Amino acid sequence: DDQIERERASQHLAGGCCALAAIYLMGKFYVANAGDSRAIIIRNGEIIPMSREFTPETERQRLQFLALLRPELLGKEFTHLEFPRRIQPKELGKKMLYRDQNMNGWAYKKIEEEDLKFPLIFGEGKKARMMATIGVTRGLGDHDLKVFSSNIHIKPFLSCFPEVRVYDLTQYEHCPDDVLVLGTDGLWDVTSDKEVAGVVMEVLTSYEPNDPCRYTMVAQELVVRSRGVLKERGWRLANDKLGSGDDISVFVIPLGGPGNYT
Repeated sequence: DDQIERERASQHLAGGCCALAAIYLMGKFYVANAGDSRAIIIRNGEIIPMSREFTPETERQRLQFLALLRPELLGKEFTHLEFPRRIQPKELGKKMLYRDQNMNGWAYKKIEEEDLKFPLIFGEGKKARMMATIGVTRGLGDHDLKVFSSNIHIKPFLSCFPEVRVYDLTQYEHCPDDVLVLGTDGLWDVTSDKEVAGVVMEVLTSYEPNDPCRYTMVAQELVVRSRGVLKERGWRLANDKLGSGDDISVFVIPLGGPGNYT
C-alpha cells in the first residue's frame, strides 16, 4: 500500500484494488484477503470457507469506531450512527431506531440536528456504500479517492491489512478433485459456493485425473457461466437472471496429485 502511494506521486498512477493471496509453505496454505474477493476449499464435496468479504456491512463497527475517534474524517457531512433509513427534517424530536459502534442490535434515540447528516454506511447487501462512494472497505491504493463533489478522503477508512486463514494440508488425504478456488467478486455476485462446487465436480469428472488442463477448464467454465450469454436484454445466465457485470478472475488450484486416489 505504501508502494502504491509512492508510485502515485512518482509515476502519476492513481486507483486501487482488492487483494487475495494464497501462499503454500511447509505443508500449509496461508490465504490472505483484503477486499471482497473470496476463497473456498472444496474437499470431497465439502465446502470450506477460506476468507470473508470486507464490506461496509461486515465492517460496520470498525468504521463507526474510527469515525467516533476521529470525527474530523467525516467532514461535517456524515454521521457515524446508522439508521434503518434516511431521516427527514420533519422527524426532529421524534424517536427512531439506531445503532452505534458498540451495538449489534438496535435501540431508540431522539432525533437531533446532527442525525440529519448522511450516514457513514448506507444501503444493504451489494448496494451498501461507505460515505455513499465505495462498497468495499479493505484493499490497496485509492489514496486519491474522495466523496463526490467534496474534499473528504475515503482512504482513512480503507484498511490494507488482510485477514489470514491457515489450512494444514498434512491433516487430510487429498484426491485430485480437491481444490482451492480463488475468485473476484464478479464470480461470487452471481454464483454461490454450492454452485461453484457443482461446476468443479461436473468439469473435473469429465477429464482424466492426470490431465493437467482439467483445472484450467474449471476456471474457464466458472468465468463463462458467471458472465452469461449476451442477449437483447444484456448478459444473461442460464436461469435468465443478469450475468455478472463486474470483472471475473478465477484460479483453481489442486490440493492433491493423481497418485492421491485411495
